[in-house]
Amino acid sequence: MHSYLASLHNTQLIHNQKKIIVIYRLLIAPTIALFSLVFFQHTASAATLTVAVAANLQYALEEIKTEFKKETGQDLQLSYGSSGKFVTQIINGAPFDVFLSADMAYPDYLYQQSYATAAPKIYAYGSLVLWSIKKQDLAQWQSLLIGNSVSKIALANPKTAPYGREAMNALSYYKLETRLKPKLVFGDSISQTNQYIHSGLADIGFTAKSVVLSREMKDQGSWIEIPPESYQPIAQGAIILKHGKENNPIPAQQFYDFLSSAKARAIFQKSGYTLP
Repeated sequence: MHSYLASLHNTQLIHNQKKIIVIYRLLIAPTIALFSLVFFQHTASAATLTVAVAANLQYALEEIKTEFKKETGQDLQLSYGSSGKFVTQIINGAPFDVFLSADMAYPDYLYQQSYATAAPKIYAYGSLVLWSIKKQDLAQWQSLLIGNSVSKIALANPKTAPYGREAMNALSYYKLETRLKPKLVFGDSISQTNQYIHSGLADIGFTAKSVVLSREMKDQGSWIEIPPESYQPIAQGAIILKHGKENNPIPAQQFYDFLSSAKARAIFQKSGYTLP
């Protein structure tokens, strides 16, 4: 009798264990799996998006970054520099997700060389200005550059920075390139060029209109816009890089699309850019 009861108890115990396993498989395991999926998706969406940004965009992009964060909750890690140097870094494996260039040639080159899976788009057109930290009349800027009061003229390196390249085109257009060559000092990017101008290390210099219109630099010194017929249009291109497509596809596409949104376009426009 005792052995029969023990056997019955064991049978019921096994049966109960099987019920527990079935309940686990039907209810608990899927719940854990769903929680894991939600956690993974949240982690993926919360991953910081790395963006290589042409230096002329420094002030506009900080505002766009704030608006993008408000709308999507997505963090951006912005790195500023010259477009040409970013291309070299990307080719050498720098893990950028999106590239905002100061021209279309650099992102198009990356696309042609398979560092991106889709062609770049124009997000804005930039304008070239001549800026001095001193308050002065720049109406006769060509005569001013030639004169003795100016000994150093700053511009970005034309080999790696599109704004520097177009500054040289403007000087060439007015037949000033050879005459002013001894006065030219080159920054690695627009950012360094701005430092030269703002600190007074250079008497005057070429920079982006977005810089002199920024909240940080507005009303500092004097500036004049260079006639657009003297240089090539500065069409600025954005591209999702292969690293972004493979590692952060959703936030990369969200940011890429946000650059064409009404909010971003309004920021570009008030920052001195022309819209495509």
